[in-house]
Amino acid sequence: MNKLIDSLRERLPLVIKTCYGLLALVLAYSLTVDTSHAHTSVEKLPFFWSFFGFGAAAVIIGVARWFGHSGIMTRPDYYDRDAECTCTCSTTQKSSGEHA
Repeated sequence: MNKLIDSLRERLPLVIKTCYGLLALVLAYSLTVDTSHAHTSVEKLPFFWSFFGFGAAAVIIGVARWFGHSGIMTRPDYYDRDAECTCTCSTTQKSSGEHA
């Protein structure tokens, strides 16, 4: 997966042009959709469902980011801690071989 990401980063202008081409195809297809059976007048606008889908995705991403930053995400160094015990329990062994 890392190789794929690296190769896409190396070809970033091509990736951007491909995405614009796909966007143009979706917009061209939305012009051919029959809107005579639309339920509301808004659906008769050209590219309505394209803009609606983009807006819905942006809202979902925004809510997910807010939700993550509001407490679900942990600090970046959470897994970088040493394996030592940081709890307050009294599990330390006594020296000189005494039993607890």
